[in-house]
Amino acid sequence: MNKAELIETIQAALGQDATKRAADEALEAVLSSIVKGVKKDKKVQIVGFGTFEVKERSKRIGRNPKTGEAMEIPASKSVGFKPATALKASL
Repeated sequence: MNKAELIETIQAALGQDATKRAADEALEAVLSSIVKGVKKDKKVQIVGFGTFEVKERSKRIGRNPKTGEAMEIPASKSVGFKPATALKASL
């Protein structure tokens, strides 16, 4: 499912009076709230759905695929998602 299909699904769930614009705004509000929460608290937990959490990767040694030369990959941060038990069970 892509973003456009998700917007259509949200619009259908909101009912006949909802517009695509309203569904798009609702989706954007949810996504931006998750981003703000992860930036501020390092974790956003949605009961029954899952948890978005900042994960830190330490620096490590990797290989350049073209030359095979060893190189240092710097430390970085990423966002991970861990699904809730209920979501995993429904798959």
